[in-house]
Amino acid sequence: MTWERIIRTGRATGVRIDAVLATVLTAELVAPSRHLWLVSPWISDVPAIDNTSGSYDSVLIDPSNRIYTLSEVLSLLTDNGARVAVVVRPDPHNNTFLNRLRRNANGENLRLLEHEDVHEKTFCGDQWLLTGSMNLTLRGMQINDEATTYKVGTEAAATARLDFRHRFRGLE
Repeated sequence: MTWERIIRTGRATGVRIDAVLATVLTAELVAPSRHLWLVSPWISDVPAIDNTSGSYDSVLIDPSNRIYTLSEVLSLLTDNGARVAVVVRPDPHNNTFLNRLRRNANGENLRLLEHEDVHEKTFCGDQWLLTGSMNLTLRGMQINDEATTYKVGTEAAATARLDFRHRFRGLE
């Protein structure tokens, strides 16, 4: 069975995706997926988990009271055994995120691909996926009007991972 929610974000709605992203990543820190896929043409090292109040100390290794970025959390997940595949466009905008991820992640569990034609925006684990119009950038998460579907269920996530494995051979 799949649980699904469409989240419409942007200035007009006043809704942001930050809390959903933090929830997904916190769940991953507790019980990492075997395979995570992040496909986004443009990506920034966005704030991912706000631990300034210490709320996430129990799930972070060597926690500090600060905001953890997406590259930091994905790096922690590779250290915990999750295999992370990231597909982006070859664009200078993505370089800061990619360089931080390369520098900090467990290289054995990280696969990166720059693909000229990628336009899909999906982030998925073993039992969930976020997909829709939103790039994982500050504008995509906090400003632009976006529609993102959050699905929880192994079938939807497995279908997406199989498709990615077929389209982006050699990453998983």
